[in-house]
Amino acid sequence: MGRPGQRWDKRARHALGHSLRVRLVALFLVLGVALAATFLFGMQKALSVGWREAARPLVADYVDRLVAEIGSPPSVERAQALTQRLPVRVRISGPQVNWQSEPQAERFPRYRNQNEDWQDSEPRLLSRTTADGHHIDLGISVTAWENRPHRVGWFTLAGILALTALAYGYVRRLLRPLDDIRAGAQRFGGGAFGEPIPIRRRDELGQLAGDVNAMASSIHQMLDAKRGLLLAISHELRSPLTRARLNTELLPETDDVAPRREALLRDLGEMRDLVTDLLESERLGQGHAALHLEAVDLAVLVHEVVDTLAQPAAIAMELASGLPVLQLDRTRMRLLLRNLLDNALRHSADAGQATRLTLGLATQADGASVCITVRDFGPGVAASALPHLTEPFYRPDTARGRTAGGVGLGLYLCKLVAQAHGGRLEIANAQPGLQVTVWLPVASAGR
Repeated sequence: MGRPGQRWDKRARHALGHSLRVRLVALFLVLGVALAATFLFGMQKALSVGWREAARPLVADYVDRLVAEIGSPPSVERAQALTQRLPVRVRISGPQVNWQSEPQAERFPRYRNQNEDWQDSEPRLLSRTTADGHHIDLGISVTAWENRPHRVGWFTLAGILALTALAYGYVRRLLRPLDDIRAGAQRFGGGAFGEPIPIRRRDELGQLAGDVNAMASSIHQMLDAKRGLLLAISHELRSPLTRARLNTELLPETDDVAPRREALLRDLGEMRDLVTDLLESERLGQGHAALHLEAVDLAVLVHEVVDTLAQPAAIAMELASGLPVLQLDRTRMRLLLRNLLDNALRHSADAGQATRLTLGLATQADGASVCITVRDFGPGVAASALPHLTEPFYRPDTARGRTAGGVGLGLYLCKLVAQAHGGRLEIANAQPGLQVTVWLPVASAGR
C-alpha cells in the first residue's frame, strides 16, 4: 500500500509544481498581498505627514480636561469612574495617592515626536503634574478588546482562504478548455479523430480548440488518403506478382536457367511478403477494430508456431505453467511470434547457440502481464539504433541488412500487434545478441 501512496504523492507534487492553475492563483495571491502592502504603506505615509502635529493640541486639550476631572489632589473614585466610562487607563503617583487602574500594565506609552526622539526633559503628551505634586499618566486601555485581534486574524485568514478557493475555481473554469484540448490532442495522437475538441467559449482558447480541430481534420484526411493509396497500390500489385511468380515457376529447370529462376522467385517472394506486410500494417493501424479476439493459450500457440518453422530444434523454450488464458487475436499473435522467431533465427545462424524463447508472468507497476521474450545470439546492433528498429523499413548499418533477409517490417508489425492488444514491445542488446520482449496485460483475460 505504501508504493501506490508514494506514487500518488509524487504525481500530486508534480501536478502542483507544474499546474498552470496553481501558478496563476499563487500569482494572484502574491499580487494581492503586494498591492495591499503597498497601499497600506503609502496611505500610512500620506496620513502621517503632519497628522501628529495636527492632532497633538486636540489630544493635549482632552488630556487636560480628563486630569481636571480627576481633581487635585487626585480622587481615586473619580479616576475609577473615568476608567469605567472610557477605554482609558490611569496611573497616579505622588506624595499622598499611588494608584493604577491596570496594575498588570508595565508602562504607559510616551509620545515620540515625528522628527526627533523624545527627551525626558520635555513634558509628555499624556502625562500631567497636578499642583499638589501628583503625576497622572493616561493611556489607552486594551482590556475590553484584547481578544478581538485574534478573532479578526482568524476571520481574515478565513476570508483569504475563501477568496483563494473562489479564485482557484474561477481559474479552473477559465482554463477548462485546456483540459479539453489536451484530451483531444491525446485522442488525435492515438488515431481517434471521430470526436473533435468541444468549443465551449469564443475567446482565445476557443479559437485554439477550433484551430486544433482543423489541424486534426487535415491530418485525418491526409492519413486516409495515404492509407487508401497504399492499400490500392498493394492490391493492384498482388495480381501481377502472382502472374509473374506463376510464369517464373513454369520456366524450364535447365542448368543455365535454374540459377536465374531461383533468384527471380526469391525476389518475387520478397515483393509478395512486402505487399502482405504493408496490407497488415495498415489494417493494424486501425487499432482494436481490426482484432478478432478469442480465448488463447499462449503456451499452446507457441508450440504450434515453433512446429511450423524450418528449424524447430534451433529454439530453446522455457514456458511457465499455469499462465492465464488471454483474449487475443490468434492470427495476429501467430504473426508476432513467427516474425520474432524468424528474425532471431536469421541472425543466430552462425552463433552456434540456440535461440531462446521464454514465456512467463511478470508483475509491474501497471499490473500483471504475460511476458514473451525472444533472444538471439547474433552480433546485435548499436545502442543508437535500438529506438529505430520498430520503424518501418529501418535497417541498421550492421549485419542485420537486406542480405540477411526480411523486408524491414517484421518488428514494426510486432509492435503494432502488441499495441493493438494493449501491450508494448521492448528491444535491448543482450550482449551477445538482441532481446525482444512483448508485454501483454493480464487485464485482457476474460474480456
